Amino acid sequence: MTRNPQSPENLFLQSAFCAQGVESLQSFLEWFEAFKVKSRFEVFRRGLGDLDGWRFTEGTGNLVHRSGRFFSIEGLDVTTNFGRVRHWMQPIINQPEVGILGFLTQRIQGSLHFLIQAKMEPGNVNGLQVSPTVQATHSNYTKAHGGKQVPYLEWFLGGHRGRYLVDQLQSEQGARFLAKRNRNVIVQVRDNEPIEVLDGFFWLTLGQLFALLKMDNIVNMDSRTVLSCIRFAGADNGLPEATIDAGGGFAANVHVSSCIAEKSCLHTFDALISWLTRMKTTYSLEVKRVPLNQVEEWSFDGNVIRHESGRFFTVMGVEVHIDNREVAAWHQPLIESAKGGMICFLCQKKNGVMHFLVQARVEPGNFDCLEMAPTIQLTPSNYDPDRPDTLPPFSSLLLDSSAATVRYNALQSEEGGRFYHDQNRYLVLELGPELDLPLPDNYIWMTIRQMKEFIRFNNYFNIEARGLLSCLAPAALPAQV
Repeated sequence: MTRNPQSPENLFLQSAFCAQGVESLQSFLEWFEAFKVKSRFEVFRRGLGDLDGWRFTEGTGNLVHRSGRFFSIEGLDVTTNFGRVRHWMQPIINQPEVGILGFLTQRIQGSLHFLIQAKMEPGNVNGLQVSPTVQATHSNYTKAHGGKQVPYLEWFLGGHRGRYLVDQLQSEQGARFLAKRNRNVIVQVRDNEPIEVLDGFFWLTLGQLFALLKMDNIVNMDSRTVLSCIRFAGADNGLPEATIDAGGGFAANVHVSSCIAEKSCLHTFDALISWLTRMKTTYSLEVKRVPLNQVEEWSFDGNVIRHESGRFFTVMGVEVHIDNREVAAWHQPLIESAKGGMICFLCQKKNGVMHFLVQARVEPGNFDCLEMAPTIQLTPSNYDPDRPDTLPPFSSLLLDSSAATVRYNALQSEEGGRFYHDQNRYLVLELGPELDLPLPDNYIWMTIRQMKEFIRFNNYFNIEARGLLSCLAPAALPAQV
């Protein structure tokens, strides 16, 4: 395969194979732990009615900030023909502004390095996690909070000498946010550009980030969604068919799946687009914004908002004190989800190439009815334990994975700025070639390269799928050595 050494794909691939950056991974982990120890991080539960700066509006009962900025908690009335439950009401986060999630990158000693930020968020289960260089809502970076300016922000607002390697709008959790999107950006600065590394920031290669993604709750959700936008092959430089049998284990299979030419895929890209179009015309979603105080089966007990069954999620309040932020202390609502969630891709070789089983999934906050999602998004405690027939398709393989080989398994946190101690078990399970799965209409097999092609555009793959894809590291193949 002929590659342009300066193409984004080649820069990313070379960085992915670089396990030793300007600093070792061990040096980073020691720095990270020391930064955690010296930083203040205190989060206290508070009743929603006691949050400074927040109030329930008269008439609607919506929970809003006094500035009219940031976000609000409102009500939603949902009707769909997808799944077993066709109608429900729920609270939803309404945050219409578009934030910036951006990595600043630079070639250092020949390898692309990513400037990460060690950032504490009020909902993080472990306080400190690896964040993009810039992780800021529009309200934050326009200083609606009256605090300090976001470091390095100028590189992501245009007018600078940076080169955009990635620049996309991507969705947030469709079950919790109403039509929420963020700008996912990777900017490369010139090799000789002087970049001051401020306190709390550190240079890492993509290979080092992949190593951290094998650990529990180190790389935050915002980093993962940006990393999921990285491609290792462009439109005109796929791996030849001869590469399929190059060997090298699962990581090599991931690499092949990330780069293989279309003729080796089970479905053409045009066929995938046709399937997705059919899904969007098959399933419907009607969403009405309603006052929070009219949401049926949910109640405010003077402290939190919860569902009468005790399932799904709770809206709670917190008081926050964190060092090294634009504002050192504040109050806010957070969503606390039911525990024990699992997010899983099933994968299997088709035509000798690793394919991943994708579902078309309707969620109330989606921009366009549905997005493509992992094979399984499951929180068992939200289902009746006496009714296993109500579980999503393929859940039995997830709950008893003896028929599959576990290829990835780690706890990963969801967005700590809006969710409290929300972590899911992220899994990739490889099925043996002898297992022939009958597929419901809304499931289809894709290679990683095909998924990445969809991710280039807005609102095709949900954040759970993107977050899991970001954890799959490629390996060098003999054909490329």
